[in-house]
Order: sequence, then structure tokens, then C-alpha cells
Amino acid sequence: MQTREATDGKRYLEGYFAVFNSVYEVVPGWVETIAPGAFARYLSEGKGTKALWNHDSNIVLGNTANSTLTLREDETGLRGSIEINEADTDALNAYARVQRGDVEGCSFGFDIARQDEWWDDEGIYHTVIREVDPLYEVSPCTFPAYSATSISARSKLDELAQARERRLEKWRCEMLKKLKGDN
Repeated sequence: MQTREATDGKRYLEGYFAVFNSVYEVVPGWVETIAPGAFARYLSEGKGTKALWNHDSNIVLGNTANSTLTLREDETGLRGSIEINEADTDALNAYARVQRGDVEGCSFGFDIARQDEWWDDEGIYHTVIREVDPLYEVSPCTFPAYSATSISARSKLDELAQARERRLEKWRCEMLKKLKGDN
């Protein structure tokens, strides 16, 4: 997940709370994956989901009901954006931890509505989550179960600095060409 600041000056945490077809070892001998489309019906019905910090229901970072949390499925997985509440020190602390790279992953709390399951020839139990309902919460996490998830923080100032650096690098290259006579 990443942090960003929109043109309106707000800051966001963004990233993938779940990644499709990524293997998670629940316990030795049991592996789980999430199938593409697992969140589609739930999201299309507009049911509520909270964004929490580390699955802690005492630290609510966002809510789909008031659009401070937005969630959507794409080809990679469940992507989300959390608008940071500038008046909430927990939210600001979460943003800072992600921005510095201390927290890099995500997780989610859910019930399984539909899944496939089987044992393979090596005695490994496989589950494939086909549908989630409900999706209670999504969380930036210190120790995410699925290592393929990601979260990051960006602000408008970061974006402006990166754009300035790109312009400066382009200028440097043009000046080097001119100095070498490679107009």
C-alpha cells in the first residue's frame, strides 16, 4: 500500500489488502489462496467495511459508508484507499509508520461464503476462497498473513518532489548533450 496526498491536500494510504492467487500457509499442511472475484459480489452490494489499524477495532482509519475507505477489485486483488483523518493522531501515526516503511503489508477480516477444498497427493490440504461475505475490515498490518499484500503512503509534496526531480534529470541530460555537441 502507499501513501499519497491528493490535489486537495489530503493524505491517503493505498494498496492491496488481498492479492489473488497468492499462496498463504495457514498452518503446516494447509495452504489457502484467494480466487479472482472473491470480493466482487460483496462490493457490488455496497455493504459496509471498516479500515482498522492492525485489526484493532479501537483504531478505525476509514469506513466505506462515508467514503473515507474505498475498495475495488482489479486483476491483482482487493485494492483500497484510506483517507487520513488529520484530526486523528492514530491515523497520522499510521500514515507515518507506512510512509517510513515500518509497515508494508495488509490483511483483512472476513467470513467465507464459498470455497473449494481438496487434499493433494502429498497430503497438503488446499482451500481456495471463491467468495467473501461479509468483509468486516481491512487493515494495514505489522505482520500480514499474505506477504504479497502492500501498502504505502504518498503526499502531494512527495509527488511534486518526484516531478521536480524528473524535470531536473531531463534538464541535466539535455545540458550534457549540448556540452558534448549532440544537439
